[in-house]
Amino acid sequence: MDLSFLVGPSLAVLCAIFAAVILLRKGFQIVRQYERGVVFRFGKYRRLLEPGLRWIIPGIDVATTVDMRMRTIQKQQTSITSDNVPVEVSAVIWFEVESAMDATIKVQGFEGAITNLALTSLRGAIGKVPLDTVLTDQEAVSKGVKESMQEGAQNWGIKVDRVELQDIQIPETMKRVMAQEAEAIREKRARIIKAEAELEAAKKIKEAADVISANPTGLELRRFQMITEVGAEQNTTTIVMIPSQFMDMAKGISDLAARAK
Repeated sequence: MDLSFLVGPSLAVLCAIFAAVILLRKGFQIVRQYERGVVFRFGKYRRLLEPGLRWIIPGIDVATTVDMRMRTIQKQQTSITSDNVPVEVSAVIWFEVESAMDATIKVQGFEGAITNLALTSLRGAIGKVPLDTVLTDQEAVSKGVKESMQEGAQNWGIKVDRVELQDIQIPETMKRVMAQEAEAIREKRARIIKAEAELEAAKKIKEAADVISANPTGLELRRFQMITEVGAEQNTTTIVMIPSQFMDMAKGISDLAARAK
């Protein structure tokens, strides 16, 4: 019996089954734990693929995976502060995708968009504050950059988690001026401290003089103490103590001699 007429149809069926298997296999998609899949059917958003083994219709559906992990970018931007001082600021930005659909549909290349947004936000935030604020209150500047970025990125399904200023460079001329200013402030502080010390010492000397003047014997004891302090070292200094009575007597004799003349 001639069965050649069955070869053609059976081969066609095998080819169809083989093609169907290939298409079915091609439709399987593996979505990792940190990813989400965005499915488009005939160019229109259809659904979101959760992590795991998923299947889409080959040739009809197109799946795009989006990484949902935290990302870090580091950018350097030159800007001018509100008091017209050019500064070069380096900042680190942490951000993550909250909505895979919005990050895919509403913005083309969200990583590049976030980078450009970081540069403009950094320049704008620095331009609103003086140089002293940029140097001493970096947290406030970082907060301003974060708020500006979040305002622009929230419609893209992206969350700006954190912004930190890493390095601030100012012109050399400004560094010298700031060093002179700091030196002048320290010198002023030192003079004030010295003047306060002298005032305190004068008050203590006045109190000591009041105590000594209340008792003449205290003055004599102070004199003997001074002699002891001077004689403690080997020197050629000679101190002669003359009582005040002798001085009064000598003055009286001098006055009598002047009258006799």
